[in-house]
Amino acid sequence: MGGKECGCGGEVKIVYACSGGSDIGNIADASARLLSREGCAKMSCLSGVGAGLSGYVASASGADRVLVIDGCPTDCGKKVMEKAGVSKFAHLRLTDLGFEKGKSPATVENIGKACEAAKKLL
Repeated sequence: MGGKECGCGGEVKIVYACSGGSDIGNIADASARLLSREGCAKMSCLSGVGAGLSGYVASASGADRVLVIDGCPTDCGKKVMEKAGVSKFAHLRLTDLGFEKGKSPATVENIGKACEAAKKLL
């Protein structure tokens, strides 16, 4: 995606995605996976945080940087973090970038656009 290399810079960075049930949920998930493959952040399980599993909540709370990617304004990922008591995180909503449910397929171009926005928040 644009040839930009990522590195953790010694910080613990975690990215979570609400995979939802739509095309923009697919973009959120694919973007988080790409960020993880590129070494920008480690992808972790949003459901584990939502289930209140202590290890997942502790990891989210203890990370240097946390990014939550939501596809739509329902903000499920953001709400999961807040409900779990995780307060220190950046939030990216893909509809704020112009993506629309049912009209935004998970193409390489769309995933790249989401990743570039996410990198700015990490």
